[in-house]
Amino acid sequence: MKKTLLSAYLGILIVYSGSLSASQKTIPLPIDYRLIRNVLVEQLYTGTNRTAHLWKDRGGCSLLDMSNPKIDGQQGLVRIVNDVHARIGTLMGGECLTVLDWTGKLETFQRAVLENGGTVLRFPIDKAVAYDPSGQALRIDQLQDLIKRFAEPKLASVKLDLQEVRGDIEKTLAPVTTPENKAAVQALLSSLRFSEVKAGETGLGVKVAFEVPQANARANKQAAPVFNESEMQQWNVAWQRWNASLFQAIDRAAEDRVSEDVRDTLLETLLAAKSAFHKGLTSNDTSGGDPVRMFFNDSWDRVAPVLRTIAKDVPGTEGLRFLTFITATDLLYELETIGSPLGLDISSDGLRRLGRMLLVKQAGTK
Repeated sequence: MKKTLLSAYLGILIVYSGSLSASQKTIPLPIDYRLIRNVLVEQLYTGTNRTAHLWKDRGGCSLLDMSNPKIDGQQGLVRIVNDVHARIGTLMGGECLTVLDWTGKLETFQRAVLENGGTVLRFPIDKAVAYDPSGQALRIDQLQDLIKRFAEPKLASVKLDLQEVRGDIEKTLAPVTTPENKAAVQALLSSLRFSEVKAGETGLGVKVAFEVPQANARANKQAAPVFNESEMQQWNVAWQRWNASLFQAIDRAAEDRVSEDVRDTLLETLLAAKSAFHKGLTSNDTSGGDPVRMFFNDSWDRVAPVLRTIAKDVPGTEGLRFLTFITATDLLYELETIGSPLGLDISSDGLRRLGRMLLVKQAGTK
């Protein structure tokens, strides 16, 4: 997976648990195999019809291709099944003479293991079996050698390395990093590591652990002022951009999983969010209940499962980015009662503080 994926996925999760008083925190990162497959296809299977061109000789007469990967879990291992096409030929008189043309399946069983003190997650191959369309095991030594040399290392090369992404995670946290909490965030990042990984039937169960510095309480906390007209204009532009991005993601998901009822539910929720957030940003009146908190209490449990289903089918890396928002909001919702993450909470006041941070950072990138 790309560094930016891991940094975004972890970084936002850390934001929403970074001020708990406990010295160590563990965050679950469930990753569905459909998401992993989409990312692999985007990065490895880049040829025509989503083919991974693993090897070709200089004359172009011999080749080894993989396509159509299917991923699941079996008995605690990650199982990947690929269609394989291998051809052995020789160049004679300027033309290729095919000696052998073989199609079949390559089935690999890969462990999810932690290395380097929990900072690296790898997937070494425990077992690899190639067989023809009738299920007969491959017994051609030359083809077995090609698969061993070129296919297996490619599949085993996937890794998540926390050492490579700390700087990217810090950039992800930039919108909610202040001079007051910068040192705490950097200390937290230095302690980041994987603490557990399990390969289930439908996805990876990953846990990430990190040390949480004692948060500095904000003295004499005062309510953040309501947004002025200029801030609301900026907010509305940002909201429309996010709104459009969400529905573009839905449109790119598998059509059979995004029914009209799902779209209607999301549209209804977005309209309710827009109204609640507008009230929270522009008014201090919470006599009838805080509109932002009321929105989450009424809507999040209903819409989150729908969003997760969609995230699994969004192509490529966008699916993980999409899931990041969902998981981060889940954690904020759960942990807010224990300790307000980085001084933010589920309330109109928390939304105004977060909103201003995001607008300032956004303006600085223009």
